Amino acid sequence: MDNRPIGVYDSGIGGLTVFSKLVKLLPDENYLYFGDTENIPYGTKSREELLTITHKIMNFFKEQNVKAVVMACNTTSAVAYDSLKEDYDFTLYPVIQTACKVIANMGIKKIGTLSTEATANSHAYKNQLKKYNPNIEVIEHGCSGKWVEMVENHSQNDKANEPVLKQHLNVVLENNVEKIILGCTHYPYLRNILTNFTGKDIFIDPAEYFVKYIANDLKNNNKLASNKSYEPKFFVSSNPEKFKNSSEIFYKLEELPTLIRR
Repeated sequence: MDNRPIGVYDSGIGGLTVFSKLVKLLPDENYLYFGDTENIPYGTKSREELLTITHKIMNFFKEQNVKAVVMACNTTSAVAYDSLKEDYDFTLYPVIQTACKVIANMGIKKIGTLSTEATANSHAYKNQLKKYNPNIEVIEHGCSGKWVEMVENHSQNDKANEPVLKQHLNVVLENNVEKIILGCTHYPYLRNILTNFTGKDIFIDPAEYFVKYIANDLKNNNKLASNKSYEPKFFVSSNPEKFKNSSEIFYKLEELPTLIRR
């Protein structure tokens, strides 16, 4: 058994879609969540910027003596994972590489992805899906940074935002895909409004498969915590008040996150 913490991070509140599922599946674990609110959004940043940002986050978790870090961020999973996976002695769980192992074998012939521009440009989803299923056809599309901003600002249900959502969604739908991966952890928060333009069953939230893999892997490697002894701790790089307020759409924080300057 291993009672060391599990680190979870994202550019903001999006990773809470993964975090909340983890807490339900593995309630006895000791969690540390880091929201890099100072650098949001990640999707428009260069590879060099993302590598620098991700290394700083990993070093923070190293200082906290974590046993694993959940990369609940599609963009850095796509761009940074391969460059840093050998640099740390804790386990790294990247959302794209992990979830695609399952999604690729779901019998889907043609699939779309909605993600940040950085994730789409990396072709991480296409490469990983084809790694496990060479015959699958993948239509990748990078969405405007406004998609993330809608969630962070609680404006996802604002009618004024419907045109930009519909515009990007239609790019993928026009290719007659069977399923669409919501390839940014912020995007599941937009699912309800997206279903105004298409069927709800078309969307795949990778977090559902991601957390099950993590739970099984920790169990198989005897790294599960032995007992519940800690409450989750939350950290941000800026504006803890906004993070707390924004997070309430999916996970209610009892107190303000700790502000960490990196």
